[in-house]
Amino acid sequence: MRAELLDAETELKLAYAWRDERCEQSLHRLITAYMRLAISMAGKFKRYGAPMNDLIQEAGLGLMKAADKFDPDRGVRFSTYAMWWIKASIQDHVMRNWSMVRTGSTSSQKSLFFNMRRVQARLEREASQAGEKLDKHQMRALISSEIGVPLHDVEMMEGRLSGSDYSLNATQSAEDEGREWIDALEDDSAQAAEKVEDSHDTETLRGWLLSAMNNLNERERFIIRERKLRDDPRTLESLGEELSLSKERVRQLEAAAFGKMRKSLEGQSREVYHFLT
Repeated sequence: MRAELLDAETELKLAYAWRDERCEQSLHRLITAYMRLAISMAGKFKRYGAPMNDLIQEAGLGLMKAADKFDPDRGVRFSTYAMWWIKASIQDHVMRNWSMVRTGSTSSQKSLFFNMRRVQARLEREASQAGEKLDKHQMRALISSEIGVPLHDVEMMEGRLSGSDYSLNATQSAEDEGREWIDALEDDSAQAAEKVEDSHDTETLRGWLLSAMNNLNERERFIIRERKLRDDPRTLESLGEELSLSKERVRQLEAAAFGKMRKSLEGQSREVYHFLT
């Protein structure tokens, strides 16, 4: 608070010295003189729960960005220009640290985050004075119109602002041995019965396939293995080169092998039948 107060002429000289000569001493004087402005603006965001020291640090970063981008030729006082950068830096910090879930960074989401509760309180007060009672849908529509943002953004932000983050390892009751919230989450992995059924079905399908494959001659089995049972199936051309056959002849042999296997598997397994069609 003991920093000097800059008049317009001195401020302009410092801004020119930093922009044109990159004079760090001039930058330091400019930043120090307006740090009180940054601290004052940081204090307005204490209600969002962020530590004051962090808010001041972010305000200082915004002030330095403003000094780096300030153009003294535009005829605007540095304090007026710096206010936007300071506020933007603080708001970004508050939104990043409000929740582990990203709150959003678009202009409409930022406007909602910092204005929705104030606008909602005013609308509720005005409705009460008029003897009206607004339901949630009406309130969201009015907020959307008042702030000028999409309705779905209002619904999203309402959920984000409804409460703070909770740990999944927190207990559901005050008892020391209470169940943790994470224990209440549904397990999406396969249950024991499903695993047994899948294993049984897989073994059955494998047996049917092996039985159908045994009805093929050696060359047909080779073509089926290379074309359908490999992670990286081979092409008709490569098989033709290895077997000294044309691409069309390999395709014919493959089709004939599939025909034999279909006949063997008809009526046994719809899954395997579709695999071969």
